[in-house]
Amino acid sequence: MRRTRILTAVLALAAGLLAGVPPALATGAARTTLAADTYTWKNARIDGGGFVPGIVFNRTEKNLAYARTDIGGAYRWQQSTKTWTPLLDSVGWNEWGHTGVVSLASDSVNPDKVYAAVGTYTNSWDPTNGAVLRSADRGASWQKSDLPFKLGGNMPGRGMGERLAIDPNKDSVLYLGAPSGKGLWRSTDSGVTWSQVTNFPNVGNYQQDPSDTTGYAGDNQGIVWITFDESTGTSGSATKTIYVGVADKDNAVYRSTDADATWTRLAGQPTGYLAHKGVLDARNGYLYLAYSDKGGPYDGGKGQLWRYATASGTWTNISPVAEADTYYGFSGLTVDRQHPGTVMATAYSSWWPDTQIFRSTDSGGTWTKAWDYTSYPNRADRYTIDVSSSPWLTFGANPSPPEQSPKLGWMTESLEIDPFDSNRMMYGTGATLYGTENLTQWDSGGQFTVKPMVQGLEETAVNDLASPPSGAPLLSALGDIGGFRHTDLTKVPSMMFTSPTFTTTTSLDFAETNPSTVVRVGDLDSGPHIAFSTDDGANWFAGTDPSGVSGGGTVAAAADGSRFVWSPAGTGVQYTTGFGSSWQASSGIPSGAVVESDRVDPKTFYGFKSGKFYVSSDGGATFTASSASGLPSGDSVRFKALPGTKGDVWLAGGASDGAYGLWHSTDGGASFTKLSNVEQADTIGFGKAATGASYQTLYTSAEIGGVRGIFRSTDKGATWTRINDDAHQWGWTGGAITGDPRVYGRVYVSTNGRGVVYGDTSDTGGGDGGGGTDPTPTPTGACTVTYKITNQWSDGFQADVRLTNTGTTGWTGWSLGWSFANGQKIGQSWNADHTQSGAAVTAKNVSWNGNVAAGSSVGFGFTGTWSGSNTKPTSFKLGDQSCTVA
Repeated sequence: MRRTRILTAVLALAAGLLAGVPPALATGAARTTLAADTYTWKNARIDGGGFVPGIVFNRTEKNLAYARTDIGGAYRWQQSTKTWTPLLDSVGWNEWGHTGVVSLASDSVNPDKVYAAVGTYTNSWDPTNGAVLRSADRGASWQKSDLPFKLGGNMPGRGMGERLAIDPNKDSVLYLGAPSGKGLWRSTDSGVTWSQVTNFPNVGNYQQDPSDTTGYAGDNQGIVWITFDESTGTSGSATKTIYVGVADKDNAVYRSTDADATWTRLAGQPTGYLAHKGVLDARNGYLYLAYSDKGGPYDGGKGQLWRYATASGTWTNISPVAEADTYYGFSGLTVDRQHPGTVMATAYSSWWPDTQIFRSTDSGGTWTKAWDYTSYPNRADRYTIDVSSSPWLTFGANPSPPEQSPKLGWMTESLEIDPFDSNRMMYGTGATLYGTENLTQWDSGGQFTVKPMVQGLEETAVNDLASPPSGAPLLSALGDIGGFRHTDLTKVPSMMFTSPTFTTTTSLDFAETNPSTVVRVGDLDSGPHIAFSTDDGANWFAGTDPSGVSGGGTVAAAADGSRFVWSPAGTGVQYTTGFGSSWQASSGIPSGAVVESDRVDPKTFYGFKSGKFYVSSDGGATFTASSASGLPSGDSVRFKALPGTKGDVWLAGGASDGAYGLWHSTDGGASFTKLSNVEQADTIGFGKAATGASYQTLYTSAEIGGVRGIFRSTDKGATWTRINDDAHQWGWTGGAITGDPRVYGRVYVSTNGRGVVYGDTSDTGGGDGGGGTDPTPTPTGACTVTYKITNQWSDGFQADVRLTNTGTTGWTGWSLGWSFANGQKIGQSWNADHTQSGAAVTAKNVSWNGNVAAGSSVGFGFTGTWSGSNTKPTSFKLGDQSCTVA
């Protein structure tokens, strides 16, 4: 993963604000009187794409593991399918920063419990403070404790840790290392309340760049890890010995031997380095430390590994290579809990020719490497690497030795051996999560096999989306890995866009009446910033940059593909005929304007900048400012022209301190009308019209009826249907949205860290029935119920219920009742309001999902507790009507 990833969310901020088990945050559910539809949400598969700075295995339950990402939430490993389940999709728009996870902790005393320390930036870019999320059902649902300071899941140093730790002997006690000089914090009530450990002597002092005035690189990285010596406590009593790592090159490690009463700097410790990790082998009495001269995750020029004997206080330098021979820092660090003398570490910041992984089976006395030189530049590898499941990980490269493709990795700050299986190891990189299941081949002279272990973990930041009327259904513009052409949404594409390979694609477009012609623009360290395709994005060729271009900006293709208008970073708006072999400056439009094309007239282009709408009728040569007024004054605006109708333009955007909403023009931008029923809107897209509708379906990420969500309209914006729910919010979704012109109801939604999400409706094309009042639950007619237990653990479970209207008349409300046979109790529900009296349960529609057409379904879910048995209910009633149980 390139360092450009750090800026992905920041750039989004500058522009505006910045399937599996559906988890839900335990916050009050928002209410809206709008109609609602039942959608199924999935990712367009990419598998990975972002930095995985942390992997956490539970120490007492086999196959229970979690992964954290810097901007894309947290995940739980599903052993039966060898996939990852997202756990923080319920994070909403106003708390988008809580998709950045700075640390995770899995409770080894009670494996159902998991904690996440969340917050993306410690400076003003993130509008909210950090929080500690706690779950008693493995992340299926969460409760939140707000903190009085910010956390930095996407800040420098985010690969150090773990900063959140649970006392292995008394699991009601947790510690959290804070950044920004906020110190060490403790909870004694299982994460509900937190207070600062006032006697901890050092809040840290390391800053990546003290001269940075944004507060990003200049932030004090603070307290970076906590490790307990479980051998110094007994069950139910606080562990006496605790080690804490601090971002201070001269005072990196502290210890308490009296359960936090007093703290002492470890005598004799190395200086001049930051301790990225501290991993304790309690059986042999060794604390291992991985040091780097920088905070990471992409910098680091020197490093060392050390071993501290906890009984004697002896320090031993166990570095696998001499400091003078390092050009990287060490970070990834793990101990084989089945064989604690086996230790592994990574050279996390070695980009060229590759990362390095080191392994010792004698507590660091001697080491072997994952690869070594035979005769330079030739390498001998102890591993084979198979990326056939994610073939794009080669990045289309064909490097010369000693570099190889695919790489073993980069930014390898997380490395964990499964505590129950010495053969299984996982490690995170800047682009994926790799693993092996035959690791001990390393020791016997064979080769271990590395493969992506990343399915279900989707972590890309999405800048733009397009769904042409023919060819591939989805084209995407992504941060860091460029973008993809999806011919099958359920399969990983073979390669990202290449020739050229942008680090980040900022904008793309296709010719509406000649959709095989596609253009994309993006960022590249050196080389052209624009590329064209004449075969629907399957193959590309580079254009030529006009003078002064420094970044991608936005681009628009004429309706017939005969010309293009480009607003790049670094210079003014440009236009060209043909495929960009030469460019001419457009006049009448300011630099940095967002540009789009009319989807009918190939000579008409549009632009927007700082509250002004611009129109060109001569192919982009000249633009004229429209007299339209009342548009957003800032540049947080996205607009599109409707396919098939000249001059039909929709504009979304604004800010809370000014004009904000959705505007429509039918005269090519000469005038705009603001929709009174949309309070805020940030994206606009079009899809296939509903059956019987004369206008294409509209999609937007917006606030309507006081509720933030993804909305659909089949009647030109007169009424809206919320199509997501509180369990599926994905933080910030303000980058792009588009419907599918070929599939009614299908919508593609951009996220800032959860990849491309797409939804399919249970409505087969009838459109939105409007809505406006809370429906009365008095349904009649036949019904079918499917009750499915989707997850179950020692004393809890999660269930999904689908209620289908198999009658001939639509419902305007519903109330479903059943009884539990084994004393089960519902704790939390979503997409339904529930009541329970003894064994009897009643689930009623919420205000936005009461309308269920004949032949359609509605779904809801809940978590609950059980003891002894968890038998499924055998009968359900819709009011007084018995339902068929499927």
